[in-house]
Amino acid sequence: MNDVAALADGHWQWNGWLTAKGRVVALFALLRLDAETLWLLLPDADPTELATQLQRYVFRSKLKLAPLDLQVTGGFLPPPLARGSALAGSAADGIELDMGGDQGPRRLLIHQPAAADEAPACERWDAFDLAHGLPRLPASQAGQWTPQQLSLERLRAFSVSKGCYPGQEIVARTHFLGQAKRGLGLFESAAPLAAGSEVSEDGRGIGTIIASAGNLSLAVLPLEHTDAGIAAAGLPLHRRELAGGLAR
Repeated sequence: MNDVAALADGHWQWNGWLTAKGRVVALFALLRLDAETLWLLLPDADPTELATQLQRYVFRSKLKLAPLDLQVTGGFLPPPLARGSALAGSAADGIELDMGGDQGPRRLLIHQPAAADEAPACERWDAFDLAHGLPRLPASQAGQWTPQQLSLERLRAFSVSKGCYPGQEIVARTHFLGQAKRGLGLFESAAPLAAGSEVSEDGRGIGTIIASAGNLSLAVLPLEHTDAGIAAAGLPLHRRELAGGLAR
């Protein structure tokens, strides 16, 4: 859903794949290593399943789609070489990305797996994503929301001018007619909330929790709202400001 042709070699962008109705199936970082090599870094979606879906649109035998057996690790340190949308390294030696934002630096590495490597869930990393407005969509939320409802313009993750892609007409019409009435809100609660939980105001449903990490949650709800007296799963929700800096 973003303009891959405008992405320079050695750079990356936020991107995604939509249903025909303009709902986000997968959100990912798209890395352009060179003119003929693109990697999709999928935080949540299944790579084999997505490759199968994309394969339907392959009409040239020279294009190959395949999941890669690589390890992804990260840390809350400044990347020595990568800056902004410019990645560093190579496919053979490892790729470094700058994943930092307004709340601090982060370094992400994509490299060949080592025998002792593990990939434990990192609540702090996920919470950092949510705090910066990067939706981490579990399977229950995939295919439910438009890019505008997920406020993905903050990440510059979609294009309204690049031409055809699944759901493009709906995305462009919403953009140019100004019809987006819902967007992301960041909230804190006294306990973790499950994705899919209803956000209510005085017993009336007004939104949905789409992702959580620790006591932080992202919800899709009306853009025009006072946030007074809202709750989810019986817990009061306290609005927090979304941080910036993750846009590339």
